[in-house]
Amino acid sequence: EEKACRKLKLTPAPVSNQVLQRDRHAQFVTTLAIIASSLEKFATEIRGLQKTETREVEEPFSAGQTGSSAMPHKRNPELCERVCGISRLIRGYALTSMENIALWHERDISHSSAERVILPDACFLLDYSLSIFTSVMKGLLVYPKKMKKDLELTRGLVFSQRVMLSFIEKGLSRQEAYKLVQKNAMKSWKGGRNFLTLLKSDAEVTACLTPEELDAIFDYNYYLRYVDEVYERIGLTESQWKKTVKNFESAELSPRSV
Repeated sequence: EEKACRKLKLTPAPVSNQVLQRDRHAQFVTTLAIIASSLEKFATEIRGLQKTETREVEEPFSAGQTGSSAMPHKRNPELCERVCGISRLIRGYALTSMENIALWHERDISHSSAERVILPDACFLLDYSLSIFTSVMKGLLVYPKKMKKDLELTRGLVFSQRVMLSFIEKGLSRQEAYKLVQKNAMKSWKGGRNFLTLLKSDAEVTACLTPEELDAIFDYNYYLRYVDEVYERIGLTESQWKKTVKNFESAELSPRSV
């Protein structure tokens, strides 16, 4: 047992009987399902951002590729759709693995027939899904100008929270600040008017905030001020990820290596 497990890079179970307990198998398959679910979350976001009316990002689309069998102009996110479908299948395998935990007198083999399917399939499917999504991210098309254009459809309303918090910093209660911002926000929604212009023409607003202070509030860069710190926190700065990749550059660990 020790020799076989050593070759497979496994640790022998400290206690076992005729049947090895299946909780560890369930933990393994559930972990695969959680990874697949994260991939689905990422892929779903790309699918939403690739919709015709949004089109802020697109998955790679090669020359001559068919986007839709019925409508030639379409560029469907079929790779991300595939990742999402595979994720649902792997979660189903996770449920089966948990159903396999309970065994009659801890010795029946009702789990065996299911495991012969779910264990290899879950591994192969996740490997395939990782390979697909890796290629998506390597060739992802990003359109920052369209992102900014979509933000500007709100006519500045995305800054309403910052305006409200600035009022609170000036001494207004939260209720007072909320009402003052909401009053002008509703005018902007209903009349299609610029939110900043409305605020500057409101005497109640300018009594608390100068036009210069309002201009400073309406700055998209404010929401990007901690980007570098966030990337560093999760280990994704250039120096950090290059070091990580160097440590795991073995072909054995790459997607589709099996």
